[in-house]
Amino acid sequence: MTHDVKESFNPDSPPAPAALAAKVRTLAPSMTRSMQRVAEAVAGDPAGCAALTVTGLAELTGTSEATVVRTARLLGYPGYRDLRLALAGLAAHQQSGRAPAVTADIAVDDPIADVVTKLAYDEQQTLADTAAGLDTAQLGAAVVAAATARRIDIYGVGASSLVGQDLAQKLLRIGLIAHAHMDPHLAVTNAVQLRSGDVAIAITHSGSTADVIEPLRVAFDRGATTIAITGRPDGPVSQYADHVLTTSTARESELRPAAMSSRTSQLLVVDCLFIGVAQRTYETAAPALSASYEALAHRRTPRSR
Repeated sequence: MTHDVKESFNPDSPPAPAALAAKVRTLAPSMTRSMQRVAEAVAGDPAGCAALTVTGLAELTGTSEATVVRTARLLGYPGYRDLRLALAGLAAHQQSGRAPAVTADIAVDDPIADVVTKLAYDEQQTLADTAAGLDTAQLGAAVVAAATARRIDIYGVGASSLVGQDLAQKLLRIGLIAHAHMDPHLAVTNAVQLRSGDVAIAITHSGSTADVIEPLRVAFDRGATTIAITGRPDGPVSQYADHVLTTSTARESELRPAAMSSRTSQLLVVDCLFIGVAQRTYETAAPALSASYEALAHRRTPRSR
């Protein structure tokens, strides 16, 4: 199996209106400052921006018409006209719903009940953003590759390594050969053994974690099918990924590090991938799950004396 190194993220089809805000949050950190102003404007006031011409939006954001068009294309739309239609749809969607009752900013002196409410709200928004922005065609292709793989290697460090371990354990319980590598040296030495028919999965929210990119590059060069789970689909990791599964951009604050939100988003993607694989391998997955439950049954039931 051979690969062509990807130069940039290029979405296959325009995102639905409901996914636009999530897409802006995901891609804004990697944009130029002028493009960020355009993206922030359309996400902050979709109704107002939908009423503007390309010239009007350029004037509003202090940018140029070319910048507005480039921003629209980066967000996945063929041109500004398509972006305006999406903005109108997003505005209608927002007007039909209720405004959120809370914000996720947690203060040092917040009562614990407020902390629970705010965290729950932010987790729900993170999951909604991830679901809205997840490319199901890419997910489906990743499922097919993993379901038929001879072996699956998973790379991640820090909080992402915990997500990788979670995925590996799930896959092992349905009878697949899967290993999560936290040590970057072992990850590379294991990646060298991969070949066509194997799958390598890199989990990195930033998309630029060298200890995760390196083993994925090695696996890519060896002909394995490579998958990146990342919050930065235009990041370096995507250059070596056959399939990119995008997570939502974390909402970081003083008391809530980005790793908390990115973990929630990553776990949703991992669960979607696992369920898809379990569906495709149901004839072998179901008996394997039953066997694992049976093997652990005595640990869940107190033994009589």
